Amino acid sequence: MQTFNRRLFLRQAAALAATTGPLSRLRAETPQRKTLPVAAVVTEYRENSHADVIIGKILAGFDQQGGAGPALKLVGLYTDQVPKSDLSRSLAEKYGFRIAKTIDEALTLGTDHLQVAGVLSIGEHGDYPFTPDTQQHMYPRRRFFDEIAECFRRVGKVVPVFNDKHLSYRWSDAKHMVDVAAKVKIPLMAGSSLPVTWRRPALTLPVGCEIEGALAVGYGGPESYGFHAIEALQCMVERRAGGETGVAAVRVLQGDEIQQARERKEWSEELFAAALRTKPDSPIGDLKRLRKNAAFYQLEYRDGLKVTVAMANGIASQFTFAAKLRGQREPAATWFELEEKKPFGHFAHLVRAIEHMIHTGQPAYPIERTLLTTGVLDALMHSLADGGQRRETPELAVRYQPTDWTFANRDG
Repeated sequence: MQTFNRRLFLRQAAALAATTGPLSRLRAETPQRKTLPVAAVVTEYRENSHADVIIGKILAGFDQQGGAGPALKLVGLYTDQVPKSDLSRSLAEKYGFRIAKTIDEALTLGTDHLQVAGVLSIGEHGDYPFTPDTQQHMYPRRRFFDEIAECFRRVGKVVPVFNDKHLSYRWSDAKHMVDVAAKVKIPLMAGSSLPVTWRRPALTLPVGCEIEGALAVGYGGPESYGFHAIEALQCMVERRAGGETGVAAVRVLQGDEIQQARERKEWSEELFAAALRTKPDSPIGDLKRLRKNAAFYQLEYRDGLKVTVAMANGIASQFTFAAKLRGQREPAATWFELEEKKPFGHFAHLVRAIEHMIHTGQPAYPIERTLLTTGVLDALMHSLADGGQRRETPELAVRYQPTDWTFANRDG
């Protein structure tokens, strides 16, 4: 099984203009792409935070050591919190961007006009409370978005906005953000690096395929890493026949219910094993290895597809996926490989998607994917808090068609 090759990654980054696939076609169409100014709005900026591994690639190249990078330049930064380990102030001195006291100032540099071609909103990490009932982290992503949109209203102009990870801990906030963006025509893209990271093997499901069943495997916290697992699943199953139609209901299995549901064939042991086999050295043993905080998320889509997201703490250590396609004997499966140390190269491919949107005004993939995954995660957190009760989700009738954006090792 091929694993992450750091030397190859750096060579590809240095020769970015020659990279194969959709990104190279984009580069060929704009061979002398102008560097565009951007602003960033973040919760905090410390070593290895999402602000660091995303914005750091704008400041210091994809390898964060001065190599090739995106055609973007950071000119304004707002930090909601400034911990003792803050990096932003020293970086501002080094790279010459402005530390703003408000979000409006980060976008306008204290004027009555936008001074940027795009905005990155990174509401991850920092000292923020949790909801008392569901223990969801109350990051201020909607507040960030609302203040960005208010700045656009004040100056009479909009530019593309990227929102890191899910849109909010709360469905109503996410729906509000997408509705506002649609109303005032803000190009909006969101999500994590999972859809664009390396896939081993480099699996792309055909658009229009018939999926009989699917299962994603994840690990970690039920919300913070649960979103990654759900998004890994969604970027694959959205390519099924008819496109995405939304999710009708969810529920959470824990403890003995996981084994009991397996015996009732409510989740596929075959797909679970196929997904785990894609990662080298992944233990494929019995369910006794699962920790107490393991949880299997069950999703029922509006078109009848039933899938499982197995947060298999105690067994899994990264994210994997498997699906049974009509007419194929063996499951289609892949491992979403992540680089677990600096420069966290999977974020470079996320930055490339952000760069594409800021230069073209067109999101690399639909905001509806993140709207749906945000709503699914919120519903699952409520099911988890309610002891795994099934929750009907009529609000999640989110329809969209997938795009064909690339991922790290697609086309070789």
